[in-house]
Amino acid sequence: MTTTVRFHELGGPQVLRLEDVDTGEPGPGELLVRVEAIGLNRAEALFRAGAYIEPVKAFPALLGAEAAGTVEAAGPGVTGFAAGDPVSVVPAFSMNDYGVYAEKAIVPAAAVLRRPEGLDAVGGAAVWMPYLTAYGALVETGGMRAGDTVVLTAASSSVGLAAIQVAVRAGARPIAVTRSPAKKEALLKAGAAEVIVTRGHDVAAPVMELTGGRGARFVFDAVAGPGVTDLARAVAPGGTLIEYGALSGEPTPYPGFELGMPALNMRTYTLHETTRDPARLRRAEAFVASGLRSGAFAPAVDRVFGLHEIVEAHRYLEAGAQIGKIVVTTGR
Repeated sequence: MTTTVRFHELGGPQVLRLEDVDTGEPGPGELLVRVEAIGLNRAEALFRAGAYIEPVKAFPALLGAEAAGTVEAAGPGVTGFAAGDPVSVVPAFSMNDYGVYAEKAIVPAAAVLRRPEGLDAVGGAAVWMPYLTAYGALVETGGMRAGDTVVLTAASSSVGLAAIQVAVRAGARPIAVTRSPAKKEALLKAGAAEVIVTRGHDVAAPVMELTGGRGARFVFDAVAGPGVTDLARAVAPGGTLIEYGALSGEPTPYPGFELGMPALNMRTYTLHETTRDPARLRRAEAFVASGLRSGAFAPAVDRVFGLHEIVEAHRYLEAGAQIGKIVVTTGR
């Protein structure tokens, strides 16, 4: 029996329960991983609350898609992994099918990456999702190049911090956006060329000022909602507004018509575009691993909780005060 976090109804952090569950054996194409650390993601809070892009299909439900640990067993047909291998699990599956909030978890082998030498379990749980998301959206999909300007909302999140460093490594100019003046210095230290502090929909004017009236080639937005109209004003002609999150929880309009039909590209992006495509995942893994080896990239960990503190960890996640990744360890 394995200590596993499950929930039996939709709701706030208090619905999470630690339960003893029979993990079973890995099936074809699966690995059994002894989990040492778990990376928390805002998507998991939304899934738990019934507000995610994918609804919960059945209860009791599992949670979690980012973890680090060691391989304990491989299912039929799995090659390239052996018991004892240090690995990381990346989001490449539905939480209706698998979940890693547990001391042991069965996951698809296609969602498992080898953990680079020198990266501990906490780092291995914190580093992949942010950098894979930023690389996949901005470089692989967007084609970000040296000299481009990219505006990053929710910049103090783990993805926002990773996007700053991905932009710098690509030779682009990252402009970070945050609602908290207290986070400005941390964002500059992380590599942001400029930081815009805002509590309202007033991003476009400072972006236009910082870019000499040209606007940014990319706006990488985690918030969505009505604010996209202001963000669209900050996009240079032919540039792209990329929506990778919906933290506002409000309906998101297409702003092109209201703004007079400018040359605006707008698209959504999810990490699964990268992690469920083997060729893209290989390229993304190589890019991130290269950055880790050179020291250009590093895990950004805000706070570490124990698995028995999972309710408190989710409350902290929803408070939104963190700078970087929240990690939960199993004590293994």
